[in-house]
Amino acid sequence: MLALIAALYLARAFFVPLLIGVLGSYMLRPVVDWLKALHIPRSVAAALVLIVLVGSFSWIAYALRDQATTMIEQLPEAAQKLRKTLNDARDGSPTALQNMQTAANEIQGAATDAGLKPGARVVAAREPEPTAWLRDYALAQSALLIAVIAQTPIVLLLTYFLLASGQHFRRKLVQFVGPKHQNETVNILEEINVQIQRYLLVTFVSNTLIGVCTWLAFRALGMEQAGVWGFAAGVLHFIPYLGPVLIALASGVAAFLQFGSPLNALAVAGVSLLVAVAIGMVFMTWLQSHFAHMNAAVLFIALLFFGWMWGVWGLLLSAPLVTIAKVICDRVESLKPVGDLLGR
Repeated sequence: MLALIAALYLARAFFVPLLIGVLGSYMLRPVVDWLKALHIPRSVAAALVLIVLVGSFSWIAYALRDQATTMIEQLPEAAQKLRKTLNDARDGSPTALQNMQTAANEIQGAATDAGLKPGARVVAAREPEPTAWLRDYALAQSALLIAVIAQTPIVLLLTYFLLASGQHFRRKLVQFVGPKHQNETVNILEEINVQIQRYLLVTFVSNTLIGVCTWLAFRALGMEQAGVWGFAAGVLHFIPYLGPVLIALASGVAAFLQFGSPLNALAVAGVSLLVAVAIGMVFMTWLQSHFAHMNAAVLFIALLFFGWMWGVWGLLLSAPLVTIAKVICDRVESLKPVGDLLGR
C-alpha cells in the first residue's frame, strides 16, 4: 500500500492526465451515444463533441478576456487602497499577529541562548518569511497545473480514442478476466458507468445552482457585472475549495474598488463563500452520498487524502475514485467489508 501511494505521488504528472481523460470519456459518452443513434459514425461523433467542447471553452475565454485584463490591472490599486485602509485603522499600534510573531522570536532566542556553551557567540538567525509556505504551495500547484495543461493534447487524444472505441475496450477487458468472472466484470463496469455519470450530473447541477445564487446575491448587494461573477463562480467551482476561495478574493477586491469600504468587500466575499459552502460543500456532498450510497465523512477524508497527494487535481478526482472503489468492493466477495465501511 505504501509503495502504491508513493508511486501515485511520484508519477502524478502521468496519472492525473490519464484519469482526467478517462473521466472526460465517461462525461461525454452519453452525447456520443446519442449522436450515434442519429446514424453518425462513432469516430466522427467523438470528434464533433470534442471540437464543440474545446471551441466552447475557447470562446468563453475569448469573451471574458477584457474583464479579466481589467481586473488584473486594478489589483495594484486595490492592494494599495487596502493597505492604506488597514494602516489607518491600526493607528500605528502593532497587530495581534505582529505581537505573536515577536513573542515567538523571543522564545526562539531564549531557547538558542540556553543551548549555547559559555563564551559562544550568538548568531542572529534570519527571520523566516511568514508567507513562504503559501508561496511554495502555490508554485508547486502551478507547476502541476502547467504540466497538465501542456499534456492537454494527450488528454484530448486519449478521450477521443476511448469515445471512439465504444464498447470495444470493455469487451476486451471482459475477455481478459476469463469466462469465470465475466458476469461480475460486466456488472462492475456497468455500475461504475452509472455512478460516474450520476456524479457528473450532481456536479453540473451544483455548479449551476452556485452560479445562479451568486448572481442573485451579488445583484442584491449592488455589485457590477453580477452575471459575469455568477458564471465565473459556477465554472471555478469545478476546482473544489480553491475555486470558491479565488472567487471570494476576486469579488472582495472588486467590491472594495467599487464601494471603497472594507465592510462591503467583506460582505461580498462572505456571501460568495456562504453560497459555495451551503451548496457546494454541504448540498453537493450530501447529494453525492445519496446517489452513490457513500458515507459523507469518507468522501471528506478522501478529499483530504487526494488533495494532499495530487493537490487541486486530487480534490477534483477524489470523489470519482472513491465511488469506483466502492463499486468494486461491493461486487467482490472478499472486499465487501471495505464496501460496507465506505457506504452509508
